[in-house]
Amino acid sequence: QVQLVESGGGLVQAGGSLRLSCTASGTIFSRNRMGWYRQAPGKQRELVAVIVSGGPTNYADSVKGRFNITRDNAKNTVYLQMNSLKPEDTAVYYCYYKRIGVGGDYWGQGTQVTVSS
Repeated sequence: QVQLVESGGGLVQAGGSLRLSCTASGTIFSRNRMGWYRQAPGKQRELVAVIVSGGPTNYADSVKGRFNITRDNAKNTVYLQMNSLKPEDTAVYYCYYKRIGVGGDYWGQGTQVTVSS
């Protein structure tokens, strides 16, 4: 089992920045994929950014150049630095963990990000 605890959401004006953090605990395997998805009201959950334990990253086109995902493997923690935020970034952001190759997906409880215009 894996537990994910998120922090860092909140309310910010358009153009502002926020930093999300997510720490994984429990049975953590060294080869894994961690990242962030988001879900806005009335929309499906969508990928924001993911990072593999070896370093490769993948971003949604809508956040490229504005968001940066990093991780600290020693702390089992992933960070999402969000800059130049837009009202359309408003959503609940969910942390994600998956062991590469086998096993299911794990999700955090979600943290609200609201960007005002």
